[in-house]
Amino acid sequence: MSERNKKILIGIFIVIFIIVASVFIEKSRSTKEAKNTVKLGLMPGGKQEDAIWKQVKANAKKEYHINLKFINFTDGDEPNKALTSGEIDLNAFQHYAYLSSWNKANHGDIVSIGDTIITPIHLYSFKYKKVSEIPDSATIAIPNDASNESRALYVLKNAGLIKLDKSNGALSTIKDITSNPKKLTIKEVDASQIPRTLTSIDAAVINYNFAISAKIPEKDSIYKEPLNKDSAQWINFIAARKKDKNKKLYKEVVKAYEQKNVSEIIKKEYPDGGEIPAWNLNLK
Repeated sequence: MSERNKKILIGIFIVIFIIVASVFIEKSRSTKEAKNTVKLGLMPGGKQEDAIWKQVKANAKKEYHINLKFINFTDGDEPNKALTSGEIDLNAFQHYAYLSSWNKANHGDIVSIGDTIITPIHLYSFKYKKVSEIPDSATIAIPNDASNESRALYVLKNAGLIKLDKSNGALSTIKDITSNPKKLTIKEVDASQIPRTLTSIDAAVINYNFAISAKIPEKDSIYKEPLNKDSAQWINFIAARKKDKNKKLYKEVVKAYEQKNVSEIIKKEYPDGGEIPAWNLNLK
């Protein structure tokens, strides 16, 4: 073989080696990236929520080399179904009372692995400026789904309008009202429809997101859900399947959320206290 052909052959081997090595490196990189990718289910939250999760994603990438991939859902039942089936790894959209109800109804084994925020709900009225002004026999609308109905009743309890029997557990219904001194009519309505009823009734307990969507001004809030021991069940969190609750990768996602820069963005995006960082709350 001539010297020239030897050089050509060596050149071909070098090219082949480079190609094989590049494929191997890329495959290794892709495999490592796949192992460090976490699919997290979310519900739509608008620009404010996007800003919060953008920072969480940046924290996860910078500090833990995690590629956080967001999967968006539009129905409140879907994120837990997707988590149970393994379609996603984690989700973050619900509070403890909701999950307790969902697990019971669906024989689920989803658990919290770290707290995120709490979104206080309000008692609104177009007719009255103070809770004390609500008259006898007034009508107050509350959500009709199990977790939000219970939450609204606790708001009325903390506002001093009713008393509740807590012996039935965290979730309460109107049947658990033990004292209603003003003889209020408590009307159960679909949570998304309550803002429309506010013009025709005396007051209503409305979830923050529905109040914002309906453009109900904060000045019409006559009582804000307090942060006390009753609030623990309304804290939102990052959820995982029970078998994965101690998985290091998922715990690092929680750490990426529970940071000062995330807390600062939450406070910046919600200056009215619409959302409050919940991982360091001291509830009494």
